[in-house]
Amino acid sequence: MKLKVTIYLDVISSWCFWAQPAWEELNRRYADRVDFEWKIALMDASGFPKSVEQANWFYRRSGMMMRSPFMLKPGWFEPDLQEALAPNLVAEAARDLGVTDDRVRMALANATEREGQHTNDWNLAAEIGAKASGLDKAKLLERARSPEIEARARATTAEFHVLQVTQRPTFVVDSEIGDRAIFSGFAKLEPIASIVAAYASHAAHFGEPPPA
Repeated sequence: MKLKVTIYLDVISSWCFWAQPAWEELNRRYADRVDFEWKIALMDASGFPKSVEQANWFYRRSGMMMRSPFMLKPGWFEPDLQEALAPNLVAEAARDLGVTDDRVRMALANATEREGQHTNDWNLAAEIGAKASGLDKAKLLERARSPEIEARARATTAEFHVLQVTQRPTFVVDSEIGDRAIFSGFAKLEPIASIVAAYASHAAHFGEPPPA
């Protein structure tokens, strides 16, 4: 039975950053039996810290919870930030231009979270994305700022809200027979992998559902 795992994320979300190793391990283990896709779920003002001090507090908390040997940096912080369009739309545009893996969004995530760079600057985001992907910066920037790319990101953000969850990342596991498991705010591998493994085991023993 073929599964699909979708992760809804914001490129500069720290918890999405922490969840990346789990996402990569899922892809490594189950690439032959699961379809994987990431989708943008733009954060709004409620998802951003209100001060550098608050960002540092949350970064200390999440870093300890994830047993990280390094601490994230809040140098990207902007007061009254409503959305981080530039890094998210650059990542989406790179995919539209054929770079379908995680290179661009993770280059932007690392620049934001680990280096504290202001990746909500369009030129900087495009420069980072171009360097990570080999795409032409001007072409990438033009595509990122196109109405089509923003419309797609807003559409997947609306999909996220339909799930009636609030945390990013959110992992959604769908089966061919309509089963769905949703893990909202999870950053570790084990809970998601347990569901995928259960379906893999069932398929090994029972195969595809009998025809109607």
